[in-house]
Amino acid sequence: MNGLGEPQVRNAHAGIAFRFFPSLTDAMFVLPLVFLFFKLNGARTMLGDGDTGWHLRTGEWILANGRVPDRDIFSFTKAGEPWYAWEWLWDVIFGWLHQNWGMAAVVLASSLVLALTFALLFRLVRRACDHEFIAAAVTLVACGASALHWLARPHLFTLLFLVILLSILERVREGRTRLLLWLPPLFVLWTNLHGGFIAGIAVILAYGAGELASWLVEADQEHRRAALARAKPYLVTALAAAAASFVNPYGYKLHVHIWRYLRDPFLYRHISEFLSADFQRADAIYFELLLLAGGLAAWRSLRRREFTPVILYLFWGQAALFAVRNIPVFALIMAPHAAVAVREAIEALAEAPVRERLRQWAAAFLDSSREFAQLDRAPRVYAVSLAVFLALGALMFAPSPPEKFRAEYDPKRYPARVIEALGADALAHGVFTHDEWGDYLIYRLFPKGKVFVDGRSDFYGSRFDKAFLDAMQAQHGWEEHLAKYDVHTVLLPVDAPLAGAMKLSPRWRVIYDDGVAIVFRRSGEPQASSIVATGDGNDRGSRVTRSENQNQPETQSRRRRST
Repeated sequence: MNGLGEPQVRNAHAGIAFRFFPSLTDAMFVLPLVFLFFKLNGARTMLGDGDTGWHLRTGEWILANGRVPDRDIFSFTKAGEPWYAWEWLWDVIFGWLHQNWGMAAVVLASSLVLALTFALLFRLVRRACDHEFIAAAVTLVACGASALHWLARPHLFTLLFLVILLSILERVREGRTRLLLWLPPLFVLWTNLHGGFIAGIAVILAYGAGELASWLVEADQEHRRAALARAKPYLVTALAAAAASFVNPYGYKLHVHIWRYLRDPFLYRHISEFLSADFQRADAIYFELLLLAGGLAAWRSLRRREFTPVILYLFWGQAALFAVRNIPVFALIMAPHAAVAVREAIEALAEAPVRERLRQWAAAFLDSSREFAQLDRAPRVYAVSLAVFLALGALMFAPSPPEKFRAEYDPKRYPARVIEALGADALAHGVFTHDEWGDYLIYRLFPKGKVFVDGRSDFYGSRFDKAFLDAMQAQHGWEEHLAKYDVHTVLLPVDAPLAGAMKLSPRWRVIYDDGVAIVFRRSGEPQASSIVATGDGNDRGSRVTRSENQNQPETQSRRRRST
């Protein structure tokens, strides 16, 4: 009896232990964290945009006042004017994290959203192509393509919710239409976290449009009726999701505001996230691979008269080529279809009239995941994912974390030393700086300090933005523009065109220069009691004379918006 019982006990223990073994899902959870902290610049990548600062201060303001703001609270140029805090729920959640545990908690929570997004994407892609290794490779490519927009901002939730939405829609295509009932509540949450809910509605409509296309081209009446019946749930759900999006603090006015904002041509010429992709970047290869694989998927789907992948590819491919901010969305949407196309291409190679070695390689690769899948798809406790996440948190909250794990704005990009040298009072009022540093000043100085401009381009409007950019470029009338708003202090990057012009003006004098930032004070204003840095900021003196004008490289302030 004991001889029979002992192996059973050992097997039971082995089965329990196996559940804690790492899986490909664990690997895909860890993948974006590896990208972020080893290939990119770690926590400073997530804080590579100043908008995070005003989002956090907005959330803290909401927590303190018990309501969502409808008027500006940050600027002295448009104080009290109507303002829509689109992503108020993200602001509250992450503002609370920041209040209690600091910026490290903000970056850590944002990293968790990314990790969950790509773990779920892998599961979605694997379900579509039924091949572990193809799914992992395509997920890796999608991860690389989306990394250009990894910032601790609300749009990360759009990436996560998009994967959840696609997972539901793919199951609906298999006949599980009741899952569509989950989407209106999802869109209530999505709308109040980020304006990317519009992309979600567009995806649902694409699924419905794909079935309508089948209805249009099918000759058989029975097939036409079936296609129309499949289209109706998607179209009704899209309407319900749109209705759910009106559950927000601003009601329909939010939609009117977004419509007017996105129709402004100024955005597409001056805001970096709305510019076209730069294919000379080294990481453009990920986007190019997805364009190629997605095109193959669309072509193969068209031949089978499956129109949803074609519509998704044409619409989101064009959107990604038009504006770089759409590349992550395109990557997530096309990943499952690209994986299917890759598998079908390898299957075709295994049957193609080519060298026997190539056919054998293709067949062996297709078979390679079968035995592995039996192990990898067994029920798991994702202990490895949890352990890696806890280790990341321990590094970020350590008393002296390694540089890539320090949750702080990069002092080589932001004017941290200016505030330390001059003090908050010197920069609290009447300061002109570019929009991203305005975001940073909000983070460092609010509520005492008010800014000239910040990253809320939808709030300031194209007319204000154009005058601001003209001043930054030292165009004719820049002094009058500063005088209009009673600016007495100007904080600029040392290579800004306006800095060169101000050095030549007798109306302004340099009071600080650390090689990253330069500060001008209007002549006649009281002299700041400051330590002035020169060169790289290491050799500081107690006084500075006005610098000679040098040929500074021209820079353009590019405004951002976190929708």
